[in-house]
Amino acid sequence: MKKDTHPDYHMIKVQMTDGTVFETRSTWGKEGETLQLDIDPTSHPAWTGGNQRLMDAGGQVARFNKRFGGLSLKKN
Repeated sequence: MKKDTHPDYHMIKVQMTDGTVFETRSTWGKEGETLQLDIDPTSHPAWTGGNQRLMDAGGQVARFNKRFGGLSLKKN
């Protein structure tokens, strides 16, 4: 195996957007440095559910009911 092919794997600190810090192993930076995140699961809309656009009552559901509201599953 060739020498010096693998990056240095060391302990760093990761600071979340809410200020919490945890330690993990990484190839980023140098031993003991702190990685400050701009986006993380505590602030990103994909995890928090913020800023979603929902259809209003006059949208797809109302249009569906208008087209198919008279249909039923009963046999005549």
